[in-house]
Amino acid sequence: MAQVSLKNVTKVFPGNVVAVSDVNLGVKNKEFMVLLGPSGCGKSTTLRIIAGLEEATRGDVYIGDKLVNDLPPKDRNIAMVFQNYALYPHMNVYNNMAFGLKLRKYPKSEIDQRVREASGILGLDKLLDRKPRELSGGQRQRVAVGRAIVRKPLVFLFDEPLSNLDAKMRAEMRTELNRLHIRLQTTMIYVTHDQTEAMTLGSRIVVMNDGVIQQIDTPTTIYDRPVNKFVAGFIGSPPMNFLNGKIIKKDSSVYFLETGGRIKVKVVNEMVPKLSPYADKDIIFGIRGEDIYDKLFVSESSPDNTVTLACEVVEPLGSEVYLHLSTGKHQIIAKVGGHDNPPINQDMDLVFDMSKVHFFDKDTEKIIV
Repeated sequence: MAQVSLKNVTKVFPGNVVAVSDVNLGVKNKEFMVLLGPSGCGKSTTLRIIAGLEEATRGDVYIGDKLVNDLPPKDRNIAMVFQNYALYPHMNVYNNMAFGLKLRKYPKSEIDQRVREASGILGLDKLLDRKPRELSGGQRQRVAVGRAIVRKPLVFLFDEPLSNLDAKMRAEMRTELNRLHIRLQTTMIYVTHDQTEAMTLGSRIVVMNDGVIQQIDTPTTIYDRPVNKFVAGFIGSPPMNFLNGKIIKKDSSVYFLETGGRIKVKVVNEMVPKLSPYADKDIIFGIRGEDIYDKLFVSESSPDNTVTLACEVVEPLGSEVYLHLSTGKHQIIAKVGGHDNPPINQDMDLVFDMSKVHFFDKDTEKIIV
């Protein structure tokens, strides 16, 4: 079994810099777990602690049922793929992939069998005699992955392996890694700051910030039900729009009123019970760009969820268009269909899907509803 467990893991660097704080994490056998967060959030340090390249200040690391705190990396039965590929420039592809097995004194026949099996999986059969300088970035990355595969480790660790590739190659390599996980059925832990990679690759995502785990869940749950404002704003493209305002009661209805802006929208009945304690208090309103619609293309709307905003910038992206809108106080982005032809520097009527909005506590930034 290749599950990985971190129990109360903390890493403090000299100068009392806390890189990882009291992390508890369980990675299931054969799971593809993604550690996601901005630069400096502690995700790579967490991965290096699992690999044994960093020693935890406190806490325990288990691979399978074995406590590995005191084991060196070579004895943990893991393989790590780095951002910079770390290939030997003087060796051809075959020898780069075989080198680790040669150090461990594997028989030549087994080394050859493992290298050719891995090269077949990764489409490297015709490149085995080439040096790294003769390969594209994507081919080098496949060689680095192949070097890990031949080891047949319990756990694969990936530290931002696609960040040096162009957008097209990143998309292709994401598909390759998905296929690889399905084929090998091995536990994989993957570090990235790219939320698209996290959403497309991860069985579950661990969102980190300032060395602390914010949320662990499936991509869909994290997208639809973030636990706080940080997670809501980090996941999604474009990022979720946030507005400061108040919850007000008028007659028998409850509304969100933007502070200093033009937005006043009615809260759906299902959200009212949790928002009632926040009446006349500051609150944060969140809505994703895809949940804002051009009224011209909506069959049904109501004055209670329709707002008029100034369209300042239009970004056409082919199948969709980003509208940069001003509320008078805030800037927000709507993501509408590519067939729309919105007017620039004019007011637009927009419909908010109030069943999909989020409300956050102003002080704690935790989700309310």
